[in-house]
Amino acid sequence: MSEKIQLDDLIPEEFSGMRLDQALAKLFPEFSRGQLTKWIKAGDVSVDNKQLRPKDSVNGGEQIVIDTELANQDDSWTAETISLDIVYEDDDVIILNKPAGMVVHPGAGNQQGTLVNALLAHAPQLSAIPRAGIVHRIDKSTTGLLMVAKTLQAHNSLVSQLQARTVVREYQAIAVGVMTAGGTVDEPIGRHHLDRKRMAVSHSGKPAVTHYRVEQRFRAHTHIRCKLETGRTHQIRVHMAHIRHPLLGDPVYGGRFKQAKGMTESCREALQGFRRQALHAGVLGFEHPTTGEDVRWEVEMPEDMQQILSILAEDARQAEES
Repeated sequence: MSEKIQLDDLIPEEFSGMRLDQALAKLFPEFSRGQLTKWIKAGDVSVDNKQLRPKDSVNGGEQIVIDTELANQDDSWTAETISLDIVYEDDDVIILNKPAGMVVHPGAGNQQGTLVNALLAHAPQLSAIPRAGIVHRIDKSTTGLLMVAKTLQAHNSLVSQLQARTVVREYQAIAVGVMTAGGTVDEPIGRHHLDRKRMAVSHSGKPAVTHYRVEQRFRAHTHIRCKLETGRTHQIRVHMAHIRHPLLGDPVYGGRFKQAKGMTESCREALQGFRRQALHAGVLGFEHPTTGEDVRWEVEMPEDMQQILSILAEDARQAEES
């Protein structure tokens, strides 16, 4: 079983002079340089509609098209007995509550201890499903609900529902700054033109839509709920930063630390000590692949986010009384 890979991008001008395999490794960091080299040698990579060798240099500005297949599982993916917070499981799907700090897929520097390693030990049959059954991901430092397909039929159904934008995905987040009202961010997202590990709002990116509403305002922060129409990498983090309300603790898109005037030392320390983006995938819903029923799950925010909300509420109360 394999997964179809179709990629289309331009070589940035600053990559001029690089070997093709080096340039592709920077352009598509989700794949190893070794894997990309294999695709080049197999003729699955075209550069301005031509075939090049891995060692050939690029000039910048070339159109790269990769049309290939990826084996469903890397040989290095191994089963590991790791505790999982399983919210629901049947013959078709697994619904998980992922903790902060857990990487979803093995990759460079993270070959072990990932969600995939844990899933392969829990349900060995997932080795026959593309990406071990995982059809969407959340970032390492984000918590919350993930769906896993246990059969090919379920996998195809869930992927189709994601593409049709019918899967319900709602997040809770703590944003920096006081929002006046909810709204929608409809801005395309693509890789940052200089830092390929970051994403950014980009006219050449893919469509991305995030709806958000205000749950509670504090003196310098806002508790919000976000609903995704699309599922781009870092979507909520990028969109909130784009409207100048980055997520608290976001190490990539967060910007400078901000605090309310007269904030207590303990409150300031708690906010500065929150070292991950304050983002939690709290609601997940879809049409069950076998029964056709609408199913939905909801999990509470993790304790660290609840504590921050309590601290911000206490700071607001004290400010009103003073």
